[in-house]
Amino acid sequence: MPISEEIIVRSELRWAAISVGVVSVIMIALIYAGLVHHINPPSNIERIDPKTLHLGGEFTEANLGTRVSGDGQVTSRIVATQFTFQPRCVVLPANRRVTLRFATPDVIHGILVSGTNVNTMIVPGYVSQVHTVFTRTGDLLMPCHEYCGLGHSEMSATVRVVPPDEFKPDAEGRVACDAR
Repeated sequence: MPISEEIIVRSELRWAAISVGVVSVIMIALIYAGLVHHINPPSNIERIDPKTLHLGGEFTEANLGTRVSGDGQVTSRIVATQFTFQPRCVVLPANRRVTLRFATPDVIHGILVSGTNVNTMIVPGYVSQVHTVFTRTGDLLMPCHEYCGLGHSEMSATVRVVPPDEFKPDAEGRVACDAR
């Protein structure tokens, strides 16, 4: 018994309506998350010249690592290069808002700090920035999770989260892992 054209058209219209309904629900959920919960894609679009990254500005070797500014803001600057992070260890205080700033002169890298919600891509030509509060202390692994070449498997750093009373910047506002 052949299926009539009318039955086929009704079935196709039903599936089209279901598809439009699913897409609409997803769009509504995205709009709701963005407006009500302030969950948005990263919007810190800050460009930097990857060829001169190390020659001047905030990503020179003397500026890397953790520093506390005059207003108390804790910022850690890290450069990701094949196949290492510079510096390989940063010290940050627990239970305090910190800013992590990343740049790379070569290829795309990705970082995540184990056991936290810190996860971002580091793209040549841009500064990647993450604001977070670390709630537990200890040494946290920060591996590169974006394949960046043959030495990728060895590319990791340490984020040392210390209790607030152990976070002691020097006279210049710097805190380093070896000063512990």
